[in-house]
Amino acid sequence: MSTSHSIWSPLRQPAFRGLWLCGAVFFIGAGMQTMAAAWLMVELTGSSFLAALVQTAVFLPMFLLALPAGVLADTTDRRRLISGALLAQVAACLLLAVLVLAGWGGPASVLFLVFVCGCCTAAITPAWNSSVVDPVPRAEWPQAITAIGIAYNAARAIGPMLAGLLFARLGAGWVFMVTVFTTLVMWESIRRWPPKAHPPSTLPPERLWGGTLSGLRFAWHSRIILAQLVRVMAFSAAGSALWALLPVIAQRQLGTGAEGFGLLMGCLGTGAVAAGLVIGRMRARFSLDSIVATSCVVFASVMLVAAFINLPWLVYGAMAMGGAAWMSTMSTFNTATQASAPPWVRSRAVALHIVSALGAFAIGSAFWGAVSDIVGLTPALVAAGVLMAAGLLLVRPFPLRVGADHEVTQGTPWDELFLEAEPSPEAGPVAVEVGYRIRPGEDKAFLDTIARMKAPRRRDGATFWRVYKDLGEPSRYVERFIVTSWADYLHQRARATMADRVIEVDVRAFLAPGERALMSHYIAER
Repeated sequence: MSTSHSIWSPLRQPAFRGLWLCGAVFFIGAGMQTMAAAWLMVELTGSSFLAALVQTAVFLPMFLLALPAGVLADTTDRRRLISGALLAQVAACLLLAVLVLAGWGGPASVLFLVFVCGCCTAAITPAWNSSVVDPVPRAEWPQAITAIGIAYNAARAIGPMLAGLLFARLGAGWVFMVTVFTTLVMWESIRRWPPKAHPPSTLPPERLWGGTLSGLRFAWHSRIILAQLVRVMAFSAAGSALWALLPVIAQRQLGTGAEGFGLLMGCLGTGAVAAGLVIGRMRARFSLDSIVATSCVVFASVMLVAAFINLPWLVYGAMAMGGAAWMSTMSTFNTATQASAPPWVRSRAVALHIVSALGAFAIGSAFWGAVSDIVGLTPALVAAGVLMAAGLLLVRPFPLRVGADHEVTQGTPWDELFLEAEPSPEAGPVAVEVGYRIRPGEDKAFLDTIARMKAPRRRDGATFWRVYKDLGEPSRYVERFIVTSWADYLHQRARATMADRVIEVDVRAFLAPGERALMSHYIAER
């Protein structure tokens, strides 16, 4: 495998290697906790719905908290954020272990404390995901993200198998005690290799609510990011059926115990690791859409095998294929999202990826668990397989691609601000007008070109955008957009990329000889 596509090249960086190894330990602990909680729920209640609800308790916090956590990661000290959340998770894991060991852990307390641990993980994930690749050159980010995916999926193979063995011999309480140790390992890695500090800025800091809206606005008006989020949501919602119903497949379809359930999850993780070793070469040879479409077909087929086959060796083999398909798809989505977002919003883009993937996963897990209780395991898996295959219909309206360097690199503002007195950061709304007097007879071409400015203006902060024609002077047009506050307008100017500047050059090429674009700013008074 050439260096450009090798997952081992980022591991030559000592800081990345250390964070990667400690992250793998943390992931193993998380996998052990999820497996033990799910199987404990089966033993305590015998309900497939409550067993599936463990997945919801693990991943629903991502849906609820990942985006605010992404805002904090983009605007505050990431080291303090990660360290504080990890220490809170240590306390929750320790309490869960003590309750179960003492025999006081019922279904409600187990679900609640697993949910608390999920909240801590949600607070950590955007900051960790966006900072762990900091020591690696941008050209090697796809390999670094794939390496992280391999660690995560290897943990899905190792963690459940270890948990199954430990659960069968010592019980769930000691499994939960191990997660206390793995969380402390992660905390030590952040202490030893802290994330890079954000570059100093003279701009007013974004607040939590405003930063959340900025992240949502960016995703909605960035076609690259929006396509990735829609596609990952559809894939995760359908694919969650297999993950959520694994305990039921192990118990009812294959007639195995905790060790068999752990082996099923281990096969999924093993397949994912195998796919991670070759995904770089696959991306070099095939388009993103081809990889994702193939993975959807494979994963749908695996769900059908799990629905109708009760031969353990065949189901285990199918699970390995399913893990490879899951890894290929999720790694592709994650890489494309991180590489397509500029630095100012990268943690929020990661958070939105998490919200889309794991939020759909959490809701889907509860849904498929309920469907299984109502109509049975086989119909639920068949329906999920059909829904997974139907996701191929999204290829045309939401094509996948990775953003180019000039689409994520900050450009220099075109016009300087010449103001008699600058407003306070909170003042607003702010209306900005840019006047263009163009060459006669080129109106249609000009309007087609300036229409390309709408998405960047809205993506970076504008709440309104429109182009007006001067009725008294037909060759004069005014571009007008509104931003919530002066601080938001300053942020919007700083966020424009080199690709946006190319569009502005194309627009100003229509100016009549001797003319220049005139920019005016207005602040609301009433």
